[in-house]
Amino acid sequence: MFSGIVQAVVEGELKGSVLKIPKVWDVSVGESVAVNGVCLTVSKVDERHMYFDVGPETLEKTNLAKERLFNLERALRVGDLVGGHYVTGHVDGTVKLLTKRRVGNFVFMTFSMPKERWAIAKKGSIALNGVSLTVADLSLDTFTVQFIPHTLERTNFKFAKPGTEVNYEIDIFARYLERLVRVWMTSLRPSDPSF
Repeated sequence: MFSGIVQAVVEGELKGSVLKIPKVWDVSVGESVAVNGVCLTVSKVDERHMYFDVGPETLEKTNLAKERLFNLERALRVGDLVGGHYVTGHVDGTVKLLTKRRVGNFVFMTFSMPKERWAIAKKGSIALNGVSLTVADLSLDTFTVQFIPHTLERTNFKFAKPGTEVNYEIDIFARYLERLVRVWMTSLRPSDPSF
């Protein structure tokens, strides 16, 4: 479990199915690290690098094979401050950055709408490349988030351009609520007056 507060941005290299990233912390084999929001397990550590095995489904559903700069966050420990929102690291897919515009010190980025459009709500949470963000606005086919200077400077979004694909994870509470509503709706019978 993570909180969507990026702790480091590093340049990594994917060779086959192994992602090699500079070691920014003392980590152990078996530890979980969010890499662009993807929960990966440390498979090997040496003096300068940490290594992660990346499966075919992860490579297909994420931007790990296309990126060189990665947002990193260590897993939460019991008692840690949750500064963003609960992020599992189970990425749902990618969305495309459509526009990036500056308004004073702030940057607004508009993205294509994910297939789980039911989970995107104004003022709701979403994780993009592992960054906990709030949906500032949405339309039928897009949603917009606002970056404060602190977040922009400390994440790989500083370098994002229109056309960039980013990993997204919908809010875990929206996921469970949708599941509960779907089960409740399918359990209703047409003869039920509340249907």
